[in-house]
Amino acid sequence: MTTEKGGEGVRAVDRALDILLAFKAGDRGLTASEVLKRVDLSRPTLYRLLRTLELRGFVASSGEPQQFQLGPAVAHLAHVWTSGLDMATLAQPMMHRLWEKTGETVALLVQQGRDRICVAELPSAHPLSFKRGVGHRERITLGASGKVVLAFSPDAEHYLAELVTDQDRQAYRQELTRIQSVGYAVSKDELIQGAVAVAAPFFTGGSKVMGSLVVYGPSARVDESRIEKIVALLLEESSELSKTFGL
Repeated sequence: MTTEKGGEGVRAVDRALDILLAFKAGDRGLTASEVLKRVDLSRPTLYRLLRTLELRGFVASSGEPQQFQLGPAVAHLAHVWTSGLDMATLAQPMMHRLWEKTGETVALLVQQGRDRICVAELPSAHPLSFKRGVGHRERITLGASGKVVLAFSPDAEHYLAELVTDQDRQAYRQELTRIQSVGYAVSKDELIQGAVAVAAPFFTGGSKVMGSLVVYGPSARVDESRIEKIVALLLEESSELSKTFGL
């Protein structure tokens, strides 16, 4: 009897997980009928499990007809998981491949409030090169590595208040829109004279932008043709990094 009940409990957990995994990025809300198209459950079983998940905060419902979406308990678990990640360690394979293929300095930066901070860096072996160092902090609004994060952030407007004029803010918004459309950012001579930075964003589960993967080099070596090659490599490795973080 105990074994049978235990088996039923495991099946219930398995089915509940199937329901949670049925939600995809971009789903604003699913009706019960839409969920049923994604999971192999009877309608009574689905409603029973949805009620349990809602009581524990893993699902929330609203509207008429009733729609379901992931609840705050899922966000809590995502926060706990993300906080426990050693991003610098997980990013090492992608960073090393970029370093080997470009020969330039490669860095990983994450957003911390109004700043972005370097959490890992592989300096170029060239005598003429640029590096910022682990722990270097700069405003999120400055440079390719910051702008590429803001371009994919829902809170970008919050950071534009520090820009002096309406014209500056409008020009900055246009630049963020362009960066979002191409998926990367390039800056030249913006923070260091003679330096070129090429950056791509990386994301965690739920498509939340966390930071940027960046290649730095001198303009004497990083011309337009090399930028194109670096962009292709960056987009490939930043995509792999996002997969590692569960996008």
